[in-house]
Amino acid sequence: MGASVSKLSVLFEDPFWIGLYEREDDGCYEVCKMTFGAEPKDYEVYAFLMQNWNRLRFSPSMEAEISAERRVNPKRMQRLIHKQVADIAIGTKAQQALKLQQEQGKLEHKIRSREQREAESKAQFELRQEKRKEKHKGH
Repeated sequence: MGASVSKLSVLFEDPFWIGLYEREDDGCYEVCKMTFGAEPKDYEVYAFLMQNWNRLRFSPSMEAEISAERRVNPKRMQRLIHKQVADIAIGTKAQQALKLQQEQGKLEHKIRSREQREAESKAQFELRQEKRKEKHKGH
């Protein structure tokens, strides 16, 4: 059984503050993007997660490289933490996962709109056929 890793990053993406929740479990990497309006406080982010946990839409899982567990020097860990806090860009894995989620949403929307268009054209065709039959029924 592998380790589970979760990471929540709150950053400013003009014009909104967003939250990136990344989770990695048994070699599967998923990411969810949450949009906040103004800069959220820590307790607001926590409350948002607690209230909306079951409604979060994660990207399709991607394969993640499994890193070997090893003890890290505390000073090195501190440097890594400062580096991650200073880093304002979205990680490339997160970008890919969000892009994949966006593409899937686009495809679903395209399919729904195509079905709706076909249904409307079929209904109009049926209406025209019915009008034609009414004209030929007699006086």
